[in-house]
Amino acid sequence: MTAEIIGNLPFIVSVLMIMVGLSALLFKKNMIKMAVGLSVMGSGINIFLVATCYRFGSIAPIFTNAPLSEASKAAVEMALPVPQSLTLTSIVISLAVTALMLSLAMLAYRHSGTLDSEKSRRLKG
Repeated sequence: MTAEIIGNLPFIVSVLMIMVGLSALLFKKNMIKMAVGLSVMGSGINIFLVATCYRFGSIAPIFTNAPLSEASKAAVEMALPVPQSLTLTSIVISLAVTALMLSLAMLAYRHSGTLDSEKSRRLKG
């Protein structure tokens, strides 16, 4: 029972982080808190992507000549490289989105004098 929970812990953490980020996006009115919520949600997605490529007893896929395992004299199983590259891409994209959201929040504060999204939404024009 506990081995199953420990084995699924990265998936549980990623779902919790995605839910916390989504709740911050939906229920917070402060634009800075919304940007932080989006960043937390992106981190949860990154944890999920890394957890999907993990294989027990695998090695990093950077070796060209992987060593043979001692027990079976077969090639050692490697972790999947595609989710790792997707995670690196996701980190870069989330950094750019966070910077864009924070700069838009700064411009909205200069224009309306508040970071509340409801008040600045009412200032059309």
